[in-house]
Amino acid sequence: MNVDQSTVARVLRMDEVIPAVETALADFSAGRVVQPVRTVVPVEPAAGFLGVMPAYTGSALGAKLVAFYPRNIGIPTHHAIIQLFRPETGEPLVTMDGTLITEVRTAAASAVATKYLARPDASVLAILGSGVQARSHLEALRLVRQFREVRVWSPRNAAAFTREHGVEAAASAEDAVRGADVIVTATTSQVPILFGEWVSPGTHVNAVGATRPDWRELDDTLVREGRTWVDSLAAARQESGDVLAAGEDRLAGEIGQIINGTIPGRQSPDEITIFKSLGIAVEDVATAALVWQKLSS
Repeated sequence: MNVDQSTVARVLRMDEVIPAVETALADFSAGRVVQPVRTVVPVEPAAGFLGVMPAYTGSALGAKLVAFYPRNIGIPTHHAIIQLFRPETGEPLVTMDGTLITEVRTAAASAVATKYLARPDASVLAILGSGVQARSHLEALRLVRQFREVRVWSPRNAAAFTREHGVEAAASAEDAVRGADVIVTATTSQVPILFGEWVSPGTHVNAVGATRPDWRELDDTLVREGRTWVDSLAAARQESGDVLAAGEDRLAGEIGQIINGTIPGRQSPDEITIFKSLGIAVEDVATAALVWQKLSS
């Protein structure tokens, strides 16, 4: 059976995906998930990548194939399919479009991190980027914090984004993030676009882009002044230029460990907390299983 993107969109709800991803991250950090670090195949002529991402959760078995082409203009930078299998027999269950699932589960993971790491009184959100991840993060983060002000900056399409969503356009990245309580970096930049000197004490940062070891979204000052949590330590140590720049002494652990109560989260109101999102297979498989459950019930 094939499930297209419009069918996925009909049943996928952010308020249901956030708790599903929270459970998936907790299970992953507790060792209840079998999942290797993704295999990445470079497609050098197009500066693209193909990622292979399998996972077994005990109740769900599947894999995502995802193509990431950061130079794409006018079409998504990510294209994906997810295949679920029957865990008991290995029989293929369903093939579904994974593009929207990737968009939603990424924002859901940031929402989980924000729930556990942002100050409870966080009220100003800044988003760097105006693509699908900016859109999904705006929806997701509003479900875990009450924001009185939202600022968006992007070198492209920021004006259209802010008109569509009724938020404030910032003249620069610095203007967007000065005084913000929660910041999202959702860009295709390969060099830092968020600088520590702009970030106020107590801010929480969700860093979503720069998923290669030689790419960055955050500068040295920010990653060394803040403490960083990730979805997967193994993945972060291989794939994240921001984490590699921060050094092991600034790497606090996995979000799932905070959920499980095995490590602490924020230590003080003035601490700068960072969630470096790589996006791991269990998030995709758990979200796809949620979609399949709703379609087959």
